[in-house]
Amino acid sequence: MKLPDIIFSLIVIASVVFCQRIIVHSIANQHNKTDYAELSHIRYGLLNIEVWKEQITPILAEEIDRLYLSRTNEQLLRQHIEVLLNRLIDQIDRKIKEENSDSLKGQIAQSFINIFLNLNDIKKGIPEYTNTIIREIKKSETREQIKTTLTKQLEELSSQTFDTKDTSPIRRILLRTDSPDIESAKIKLAESISMMHDLIVREVILLIILSVIPFAATALSKQPLTLPRLILLVLPLLILLLAGVTTPTIDLEAKISQMSFILMGHPVHFENQVLYFQSKSILDVFQILIVHKDIQMKFVGVLLITFSIVFPLLKTASSVGHYFDYHHARENPLIGFFVFKSGKWSMADVMVIAIFMAYIGFNGIIGNQLDRLNSTGQNVSILTTNGTSLQPGFYLFLTYTLLALFFSGLLTDNLNQRNEW
Repeated sequence: MKLPDIIFSLIVIASVVFCQRIIVHSIANQHNKTDYAELSHIRYGLLNIEVWKEQITPILAEEIDRLYLSRTNEQLLRQHIEVLLNRLIDQIDRKIKEENSDSLKGQIAQSFINIFLNLNDIKKGIPEYTNTIIREIKKSETREQIKTTLTKQLEELSSQTFDTKDTSPIRRILLRTDSPDIESAKIKLAESISMMHDLIVREVILLIILSVIPFAATALSKQPLTLPRLILLVLPLLILLLAGVTTPTIDLEAKISQMSFILMGHPVHFENQVLYFQSKSILDVFQILIVHKDIQMKFVGVLLITFSIVFPLLKTASSVGHYFDYHHARENPLIGFFVFKSGKWSMADVMVIAIFMAYIGFNGIIGNQLDRLNSTGQNVSILTTNGTSLQPGFYLFLTYTLLALFFSGLLTDNLNQRNEW
């Protein structure tokens, strides 16, 4: 084996190692992202009664503890008490008259009441009655009794108000991350996601560089392709395809980064409330489609794999067999079809464009919808974030597609040169 082929072999071995690491790290990071999104989902935050209780109960408790009658509040309370007393006196008078009207004894008693008791005289004493009630309310003993009663009622309401959401996903994540609570788990997952992402990016860049080197060297050498050299060109393609279809290609994320408002002079704050999150690879999409109960979705899944992965692989294998006429491959009509006529059926390049257009479309749709939620008003402030992004799997699949096209052209040029010779 020549020195260039030995170098290419070492490159392929290194590519296999990086491919394995990328797949393992990407899948692990995909799980971390999914778990982090689950912990941050709006169902456990903004739509969770328990979280609202944690923020509102202390506010109400503090307001109850600070309970006092200001001059303005006293005037308002006085007005309400006077209205209530006036209404109460009328109701008592009406009730007495209704009961006395049912018997002769009652009618006689009502006559004496009408003679000796004037309802208007009773109502003249309402301001005095009100002052007595106000003085009683302002006593420290009364205030403490009111606070104690309100606090007890608040505790009872808080205990009777609870959420029935299934929290088993949270318990599973806490167990997996060995965390005592949600915030600790989110901190661990965020650190792991950041560190793993940087590592994956470096590994992907190295894998792409290692994959391009054999093709660039072969094109520059302008020498006829030998079987070992051809194999060393095919292997990087297979490695890139494997990594490209098994690792996430796109992340879709929409979240409310911050939401805050003032309640009774106290801030109520929510942050990182995830509305939607998905991180999928091509194989993930295929699996979702193929297990769908709708036969049309299954058919789309089969088409996805057939025209984007199976056909390109068969075309590559057929091109190699046709180039070396392995077992009279040039006379085989099926191989001839894949070599010369399957180009329009090989849709790996179409898949790349579809993923990119999906990214643009989702990015625009999510961004447009989130813009409608953004508001900074006097009462509520909302800040949304669109986290849709292309992932390393897309760039690996893109590199495979471009190198596969280059490989096909390389074989065609070499085959034409051999025919000329």
